[in-house]
Amino acid sequence: MLDLGQTHNTLMRNSTGLLLLCLLGGFTTLAADTPTPSLAPPAGPPTSWIDPDTGHRVIRLTREPGSDSFYFNENAYTPDGQKMAYATTNGISVLNLATLEAKPLVTGRTHPILVGHHTPNLYYTRATDDPLFSTLWCVNLDTGENRKLADLPRRASVMAINADETLGAGTFIEGDANAGGAYDGTKPLGRMSDTNLGEPADKGQMMARRLAAKLPMSLFTINLRTGKLKILIQHSTDWLNHLQFSPADPTLLLYCHEGAWQMVDRIWTLRTDGTQNQLIHQRTMNMEIAGHEWWGADGNTVFYQLHFPRGGRVSFIASYNVRTRERVWLQYGPDESSIHDNSSPDGRLYCGDGDEHSPWIYLFRPVLVRDQRTLGKHLIQGGYLESEKLVNMSKHNYRLEPNPSFTPDQKYIVFRSNMFGPDYAFAVEVAKANSAP
Repeated sequence: MLDLGQTHNTLMRNSTGLLLLCLLGGFTTLAADTPTPSLAPPAGPPTSWIDPDTGHRVIRLTREPGSDSFYFNENAYTPDGQKMAYATTNGISVLNLATLEAKPLVTGRTHPILVGHHTPNLYYTRATDDPLFSTLWCVNLDTGENRKLADLPRRASVMAINADETLGAGTFIEGDANAGGAYDGTKPLGRMSDTNLGEPADKGQMMARRLAAKLPMSLFTINLRTGKLKILIQHSTDWLNHLQFSPADPTLLLYCHEGAWQMVDRIWTLRTDGTQNQLIHQRTMNMEIAGHEWWGADGNTVFYQLHFPRGGRVSFIASYNVRTRERVWLQYGPDESSIHDNSSPDGRLYCGDGDEHSPWIYLFRPVLVRDQRTLGKHLIQGGYLESEKLVNMSKHNYRLEPNPSFTPDQKYIVFRSNMFGPDYAFAVEVAKANSAP
């Protein structure tokens, strides 16, 4: 158990002058006997401040310039909620969420996949001397034990680990087919932290070239104990991407047909035996788009963004329950759009990371609209989202996607930002500072 007295004495010696007092089961907060921080962030990257526009406290979690929290749909938290893995310019580190103490886990050219849902194992890939090949590894966030699991096929990437941590899933482009370096595995795109600009400036054009190239691909699973590969989809000329296993069902895989969303039927599920290849959302309108899908914590609900049409004024966080087939569409306003949305572990809240037109970290509370007089089967349940702004992101360059996620205790939303120049991982309190519990 954490020694609050020892933590208090240690943090009293912090040269920043900000006394951060650790609370059991949560993040650090300012102690009551220290001066109230300035409402405006001090010069340089502060460790904590109250956003003057929202009244919510923001904490800088990482200290290394160029450090990033994970992609929005990749689990970064240990099952006990005590630790979070994050990427640095030279590998992957782990952060104690109670003390904010960090230590490196692995160094070198690595790419995180996720932290296991039932073990503190972080799965990641490591580059080799040949840029077309990589290897699959696992490191324990508690013990630091690090082990190689498998050599991967040429131009292969593993993007998902299943719920019981017996299988990984990934894709590779077959043969020498390429799209001139556009997302084809022949040209490294670079880390976002190397430039602090995130996505390529010509991302749209690159995605169009990659989709049009119709490169033959295979989607596979890999046995994490034996390294044996099993091909589930072969010779597909669709661009297969964004693989995610259900956090509850180890046999159910979510994946997408990648590309400009208005050009593809994007969201699919597939069983690990290769059966039940199912389209989750069927488009019905010209220029309708659906994407940036993710699993809810229950492992049964697929969430995604839905827009009628692309660039229009009718937008939803939509969901589909693979067990009950229930669909829910929650509408939000045109000035509340985000690059990515996410759901809380209990499924009762949502968050968004904004975009260059609506630069905020958002909290959303769903309101369902029910009418018992409506008759029919498998009708879509409608509703809307009440929004609250948490962090002003006007100084953030959205080439770096913030990628929000709730902490396991749901008290914070973690995101990455370059609002002070280099990118760091931050957390914002869901409750307003000094508000009643």
